[in-house]
Amino acid sequence: MRALRLHADRDLRLEEVPPPPPPGPGEVTLRIHAVALNHIDVWGFRGMAFAKRELPLIVGAEAVGEVVAIGPGVTDWKVGDRAAPYGALTCGTCRRCMKGEDNLCENVRGVKGFHVDGFACELVNQEARLLVRVPAGISWEDASCGTITFSTVEHMLFDNARLEPGETILVHAAGSGIGTVAVKIAKDMGCTVIATAGDDEKCAKAKALGADHVVNYSTQNFPTVARRATGKVGVDVVFEHVGAATWAGSLLSLRMGGRLVTCGSTSGVSAETNLMMLFQRQLRIFGSFGASMRNIADGYAKMARGILPVLDTVLPIERFTEGLDRLESRRVFGKIVVTL
Repeated sequence: MRALRLHADRDLRLEEVPPPPPPGPGEVTLRIHAVALNHIDVWGFRGMAFAKRELPLIVGAEAVGEVVAIGPGVTDWKVGDRAAPYGALTCGTCRRCMKGEDNLCENVRGVKGFHVDGFACELVNQEARLLVRVPAGISWEDASCGTITFSTVEHMLFDNARLEPGETILVHAAGSGIGTVAVKIAKDMGCTVIATAGDDEKCAKAKALGADHVVNYSTQNFPTVARRATGKVGVDVVFEHVGAATWAGSLLSLRMGGRLVTCGSTSGVSAETNLMMLFQRQLRIFGSFGASMRNIADGYAKMARGILPVLDTVLPIERFTEGLDRLESRRVFGKIVVTL
């Protein structure tokens, strides 16, 4: 079968490899139809010093496929079912897993596509307990954006920030995969959305998605715009994943008792925080990483009723590296998806 394997930093090859063995007890075999690209793919491609892995490694952390074989003991799935594989190798038995907090697993063994072989291949075996059912009617390309993109937004907005209808939210990097989804979900629930992006073209696209106010953070001061748009009150929620470049301004944009949720630090991992402002204004900061399988299912429920990801580019697997280059250079609005 064909698989995309990383042999060394920036050395990615499409090559023939042996197919997986028949699925073992509790496993199914998936025929992968589409893989969505994420920054974790870029980090893995470039090489990360902290990543404990053995090369060559099949890449791809977010995907969707079709069940083509069933292992012994699997009763909840049948051949032909559409399924999305959860990428983290959780134990399923610790107290966090038992509570449905999969992304807080106390014995996680890594992330597929980053630490161990991932999903950018034609066939893969997956534990049936780590599958989420994909509703009918959603395209493979859209469905590929469920296990990281939609679920990350679900976990950030609802498990952590507790966004409520009618609130005002500031969404950073609204042209990113999770940024576009956050704008669409927040607008769907009746929120006022202030969106930031790095150029006027992306701002125009964010406006077309439904953002009420847009800010080109390269030329405008987004805290000033946020406070002006809210009558100097400040926003209820900041959807943060940029990091050091926007951190101080994000805190300044919040209202009294406002909530900031962050899942990324692409512009730098360290930032100063005004602690006096933090406690005097009673701000709340939530770190958010990954998502639970429930979050994935909730994301698919939204897709099924019409809230779909924004697809920037759909490429065949032979052009996977082109997609990584586009993502790394930030020449993207929405998601890049690779089909097999």
